[in-house]
Amino acid sequence: MEILRQKLSLLPEKPGVYLMKDATEQIIYVGKAKILRNRVRSYFTGSHNGKTQLMISQIADFETILTESEVEALVLECNLIKKYNPKYNILLRDDKSYPFIAITEELHPRIMVTRKVKKGSGKYFGPYPNATAAKEASRLLNRLFPFRKCRHVPSKPCLYYHLHQCLGPCIEDIQSSAYEQMRKEVTSFLKGDQHKIITQLEQKMQDAAEALEFERAKEYRDLIADLRKVGEKQNITLNDFVDRDVLGYSVTKDQICIQVFYLRQGKLLSRDNFIFPFFENPEEAFISFVAQFYTDKITLPQEILVPPIDITLLSRLFPILAPQKGQKRDLVHMAMENAKKTLHDQITLEVRHIEENLQALDDLGKSLNLSAPRIIESFDISNTAGTNTVAGMVQFLDGKPNRHNYRKFKIYPMANMDDTAAMRQVITRRYNRLKQENSHLPDLILLDGGKGQISAALDALHSLQLNIPIAGMVKNDHHQTAGLLNEKGLPVIVEKNSPTFHLLERIQNEVHRFAITFHRQQRAKNMILSELDGIPGVGPKRRQTLLRYFKSTAKVRTASLEELQKAGLPAQIAEIIYQHFQEEKKRDS
Repeated sequence: MEILRQKLSLLPEKPGVYLMKDATEQIIYVGKAKILRNRVRSYFTGSHNGKTQLMISQIADFETILTESEVEALVLECNLIKKYNPKYNILLRDDKSYPFIAITEELHPRIMVTRKVKKGSGKYFGPYPNATAAKEASRLLNRLFPFRKCRHVPSKPCLYYHLHQCLGPCIEDIQSSAYEQMRKEVTSFLKGDQHKIITQLEQKMQDAAEALEFERAKEYRDLIADLRKVGEKQNITLNDFVDRDVLGYSVTKDQICIQVFYLRQGKLLSRDNFIFPFFENPEEAFISFVAQFYTDKITLPQEILVPPIDITLLSRLFPILAPQKGQKRDLVHMAMENAKKTLHDQITLEVRHIEENLQALDDLGKSLNLSAPRIIESFDISNTAGTNTVAGMVQFLDGKPNRHNYRKFKIYPMANMDDTAAMRQVITRRYNRLKQENSHLPDLILLDGGKGQISAALDALHSLQLNIPIAGMVKNDHHQTAGLLNEKGLPVIVEKNSPTFHLLERIQNEVHRFAITFHRQQRAKNMILSELDGIPGVGPKRRQTLLRYFKSTAKVRTASLEELQKAGLPAQIAEIIYQHFQEEKKRDS
């Protein structure tokens, strides 16, 4: 602490970035400041809410990086957050790459959906947060306009040519000028003008009907219907055909929800919401989010609308506006209201879930004459006809999976390899280790099994001189949770529709899923092991070489010395493999 005080006294009154570290020198928080001295000192003075205080309690050291301006500090903060992923920062782990519709810049252009924008490779429209809508629009345009469909120009015409959906550059000399009018019409369509194309299609449908070409008329009718469906999915909010994002946020004491509306060509296409804990001023948390969200984006919207905040920093980096009146302000207000509702709904659901879990744990404890068990560890044994036996252990904390403390166990060979012996072994190994490490023991052990497993687990605990409550979860003929057994193997009454029963179902399903997944991994790994393993000089690469050449281990076994050498093996290794299988034949005979 003395070192921290000394470093705090040396902080400059300049802009920059600060990096908070824990006792292991792990960076746990990155922040920016207009005046580093004031900002960093504020963490160590005054009172803070619970989550911020938790972060501060873990700060063992910090370092700073000076910048020329607060804008530079914001950019650097964003880059460092993406580099270090500090656990107390807003992290955009689910950063999305949205698709674009492109008209490629080729001699014979194509219309395609892509997530990569390459400068000079074509004309791009988007991004489209709704990938399905982008694909549907691309499909319709490819039916309407005879652009090239093939990735490479083939040597003979394909079905698209015969359907009049391609001009056929594979067999005809098509000039680039032939595509210009189509480019203009597609551009007009993607900028929101569908009326012109629909009018043209209606005329074509009428002409086809008058010519008694009813199949062609039906095709035009279906195309018109599809185009109108695409139009109906988009709610027009502004008529200026501008691409813009609209952001709003709402906060509680320690959480922030940010809502992003995506408007393309004046139409609301989709939205995202992000919910994070925050450990700073809400406005600064919002600014940090915006900087991370838009930095390194391939393309930016023409406008980014935000609530009335100080946008001085952001406006130097992005096309940010904080509208004060009119439709744009109404859009921001709508985003704020949606953020507020999303946050309220999530908190309400979390509170209900917590209350149900606490009730379930309290009732479970009463059923077993215990206090409500906060920490529950559950075990399941998995094998196939007694082979590849493994065990899985899951831990639930306050009724929720605590995946950090899940454990896998390979069962060591024993004279008696049944499930009860395996359970005895894994319980002994797990709690002998916790005892040696003086680690916290669970409040309850739940076994996926009946009286035999309960008895084996109790024997293991008694041999370790530990007293941890144990219960067994039994299943019905359909492998579904059926009930609970106490330490004496007697049934415990649990109502089928109660929160306690649903908690037992979640625990039993989770431990079974975890154990059987591990078992399948081990079985697949053992299946990969072949007769070639264990032969001196044959490692994974040579085994792959042999199997690639001979296609099976059986053919390797019967191969001659010359054939083994033809597979690319050194003469000495080929001789070793050949002799290995010759000796095996002698033993078998």
